[in-house]
Amino acid sequence: MSPQTTSKERLRLWLRMLRVTRQVEAELREKLRVQFDSTLPRFDVLAALYRHAEGLKMNELSRQLMVSNGNVTGIVNRLVEDGYIDRIAIEGDRRATRVCLTELGRAAFAEMAEAHEAWVSELFDGVTEKDAHHMGELLHRLPAEPGAER
Repeated sequence: MSPQTTSKERLRLWLRMLRVTRQVEAELREKLRVQFDSTLPRFDVLAALYRHAEGLKMNELSRQLMVSNGNVTGIVNRLVEDGYIDRIAIEGDRRATRVCLTELGRAAFAEMAEAHEAWVSELFDGVTEKDAHHMGELLHRLPAEPGAER
C-alpha cells in the first residue's frame, strides 16, 4: 500500500471507531438514566472511587477522569447529597479534601457496574471473545495519550 492509501485507511478506521464509540456511549447514557436515574459522569466518578477504597483527593480524582476540578466538584457535591460519597478533611491541608464511597455508594455502584458490563456485552454481541481480545491487542498499538510512545 502506498503511504496515501495507508493514510486514508487509518482515517476511515478513526471515523469508524469514533462512530461506534459515540453510539455505544449514547446507549449507555440512556440506560444509566432510565434504569438508575444517573449519568455517565456520575458513573465514572463512582467507578474511580470504587477502585480506590481509601478515597482520592479531588485533584487526583480530576486527573484520573481527565476533567477539570470544576467539573468534578458539581458531581461530587450531588453524590455527597445522595449519600454515596463522604468528604474527609486532610490533616495539615485545610484546602484539600479526600472523597471516598460510603457503603451506600459502594453498593449502588456495584449494582450499576454489573448492569453496565451486561449492557456493553449486549452491545458487542456480534464480537466473539477471540475477536474482542484481538481488537484490544491491536488498539494497544495506539498511543494512550497524545504524544505518548507506542
